[in-house]
Amino acid sequence: MRDLGAGFSYLLKGQRWVARHGRQYGFGLIPGLITLVLYAGALVALGLWGEDFVAWSTPFADDWSSPWQGVFRGFLTAVLFALGLLLAVLTFTAVTLLIGQPFYENLSEKVDRDVSPDGTAPESGLPLWRELLISARDSLRIVLRALVWGVLLFALGFVPVVGQTVVPVVGFFVTGFFLTEELTAVALQRRRVELRDRLTLLRSRKTLIWGFGTPLGLSFLVPFVAVFLMPGAVAGATLMARELMGEETREEAAPAPDAEPVSR
Repeated sequence: MRDLGAGFSYLLKGQRWVARHGRQYGFGLIPGLITLVLYAGALVALGLWGEDFVAWSTPFADDWSSPWQGVFRGFLTAVLFALGLLLAVLTFTAVTLLIGQPFYENLSEKVDRDVSPDGTAPESGLPLWRELLISARDSLRIVLRALVWGVLLFALGFVPVVGQTVVPVVGFFVTGFFLTEELTAVALQRRRVELRDRLTLLRSRKTLIWGFGTPLGLSFLVPFVAVFLMPGAVAGATLMARELMGEETREEAAPAPDAEPVSR
């Protein structure tokens, strides 16, 4: 239980850090806004043409009598949109981090320098194109893992009682874990920690990870919230990555001279 509270405190510390560094917060909003526009367009398209797609993909139901044809295709359309929405929630962070790799890499590095006792930050030493390639590869692996979990939990959702009680709770914890993995990856990749080792590291502190990622995942269900919390989430994940790596952290470091408070 102590780790749950510690994980949540890192989420708050990250938001507090970007609130004291307004310029970094402003730059950190850009990738989330781009991803939001892309996902909103995809979901609108799915809502407009999802029914047509279902009708096209189920020609065997063309001769079914009413109301069975409408019920069957209406159910499949709802399932298709629900899966699209679930996939959007599970992949939003991964896509945003991929689009905003240079932004969040810079933000994470500044957090490291700000709280490091000697004012330094770990560097991967890799060229940008190589970092982007590694990030894209690892994000794809995580998305595939999250998708498998998403489909499994969606199917279990039809089980009476369990599907309406246990499955949603498990789903939030799974989402929180994968969100945290994606966010801590920004700092851990600079430390040359491979995906397999990152997953092992996070699994060793599951309650800490859930304390950070689960409330964040819940807040991401509210429209637009993910965009405004992403910069602080990256900052908080960087602080938490330092604890996972056993690095010393200078608490409540003073803002940089050019830092501008931001009001939200």
